[in-house]
Amino acid sequence: MNSKVKNKPSLKHRLHEIIYEADTRGGKLFDVILLIAILASILFVMLESVQSIDEKYGSFLDVAEWVITILFSLEYVLRIVTVKKPWKYIFSFYGIIDLLSTIPKYVSLILIDSHNLAVLRALRLLRIFRILKITRYIGASNRLLLALRSSRAKIAVFLLFVLILCIILGTIMYMIEGAENGFTSIPRSVYWAIVTLTTVGYGDIAPITALGQLIASAIMILGYAIIAIPTGIVGSEMMNAKIHTNTQSCPNCMRDSHQDDAIFCYHCGDKLNE
Repeated sequence: MNSKVKNKPSLKHRLHEIIYEADTRGGKLFDVILLIAILASILFVMLESVQSIDEKYGSFLDVAEWVITILFSLEYVLRIVTVKKPWKYIFSFYGIIDLLSTIPKYVSLILIDSHNLAVLRALRLLRIFRILKITRYIGASNRLLLALRSSRAKIAVFLLFVLILCIILGTIMYMIEGAENGFTSIPRSVYWAIVTLTTVGYGDIAPITALGQLIASAIMILGYAIIAIPTGIVGSEMMNAKIHTNTQSCPNCMRDSHQDDAIFCYHCGDKLNE
């Protein structure tokens, strides 16, 4: 009887599993509720920006936002309490996002004109990436992250090549068109080359001479081929990526992707399960 009581997980450990992991029923339910709250909050932020809706339903939107803010505040406190090194979470990327997306509503109690701070609540949308650890999506999200990580060197070289190409093409167009046709400087000509190569085409600058138009046509066609390269690089890496569907999280260093039956953290060596 005593051994059963001793081996029973503590409340802190159970809360950590629910909040930071998704391999339990409670963890999945927590992530689903959090996802709904985030999407609802973003919807309210968008509706508040519409003057006619804000005038008619402003009180309801304010109350709903307070409910969501209190919910996120409780979640933020629980995330701090359930880890062994709270400052590690507080100063982590998601810790800062959680804080910045929660404080605007409290600031509105002190500052009367704090409407512009409401845009910080849109940062809550970034938290969806953390919720992608839900079992249904974890394989796809891990594969995408691994593919992006593996292909970052290739993409960096590709972007450097594109930048050099735009500088060369912009310089050529500056020499051909000149200031009288809108190409007043090399930086402005490089801007035109980037806009044209990416097939955006704002139209604020356009070549007038026949040679300039010929080069512009070649750049436009080249742009379609260049856009497809990053897709091919990432797609190739995704095909070769190994999928990890483990959600076990370390309460000490907050590293995840441990095996479900792992006892110790692969990074800090701290005990995972009680």
